[in-house]
Amino acid sequence: MIQVKKEGILLAGTANGFENEGVLNPAVIEDNGVIHLFYRAVSRGNYSSIGYCKLSDPLTIEYRSDCPLLFPQLDYESRGVEDPRISKIDGLFFLSYTAYDGVNALGALAISGDLLHFEKMGLIVPQIAYEEFSHLAESKAVINEKYLRYNEIRNIRENLGRKLLIWDKNVVFFPKRINGKICFLHRIRPDIQLVAVNELHELTAEYWQHYFLHFDEYIVMAPKYKHEVSYIGAGCPPVETAHGWLLIYHGVHDTVDGYVYSAGAALLDLQQPQKEISRLPYALFKPELEWELTGEVNNVCFPTGCIRRGDRLYIYYGAADERIATASVNIHELLDELLKYKI
Repeated sequence: MIQVKKEGILLAGTANGFENEGVLNPAVIEDNGVIHLFYRAVSRGNYSSIGYCKLSDPLTIEYRSDCPLLFPQLDYESRGVEDPRISKIDGLFFLSYTAYDGVNALGALAISGDLLHFEKMGLIVPQIAYEEFSHLAESKAVINEKYLRYNEIRNIRENLGRKLLIWDKNVVFFPKRINGKICFLHRIRPDIQLVAVNELHELTAEYWQHYFLHFDEYIVMAPKYKHEVSYIGAGCPPVETAHGWLLIYHGVHDTVDGYVYSAGAALLDLQQPQKEISRLPYALFKPELEWELTGEVNNVCFPTGCIRRGDRLYIYYGAADERIATASVNIHELLDELLKYKI
């Protein structure tokens, strides 16, 4: 098994109002030698915004803002902007996040040229009810029965007068165009799916109708092993390597003590990222330490960002939905291990 070093807690909540209930699930990017970290900050009442800090090295905070960088402003994100990820494409920074309105949780995007000022581009995933999704997706092939289990019925009242939509989260952009296309992973439970378009304005209602008619063709990964048997989701933006796109993702196992969230690792084909090359048959790392086992949500290691420094890959993750921690691994050893399990 691959050796992972738990580097410890990097960031915890403060008395500041926007993050006094905890911090978690950060986006991380290194640009011109500077490491930028954008994290989900939670205030009382479970309202989320995105905070910012700068690191002098992978494990040291140099500067931390005392106010949020992004916060709820629009109707579709009225209860929170959550779980950011960030990639740089064509000289622009793509910061994806989950927009939550109290009923629906959907992938949204903000774009920046300088990492200081972000323009919100709106929702970029389909806004579709489960009934329409299943009608389209099952017109060609039978889909996994877990789609019904996780998406048809949710214990949420339409108390805001909002239509219940299928939740589509964990939007993660590849850090370059692939065959000229902008590509991103997203997650309608229980699987990870892929989108590839020339430009984002192509993501119309008609596009999504066609997408769901051929839905089985866009499923990249499905739950496979015990530690991820319930569902999986994209975690960190993929890292380009000579062997393929290295994807650090999360897997979920429903146990008698509730859901357990672990980090997994897989390789996707460089030119055909919808093709899985290999996957570790065990969790890369899982909740083991007190601050991963106990918190706002127990038993959670939720990876959302990573950077490479030399031979080491630093993985940033939410620990028990209350704090941010870091783990590191030798990337060459990880790739060698993955290549033992080629599909």
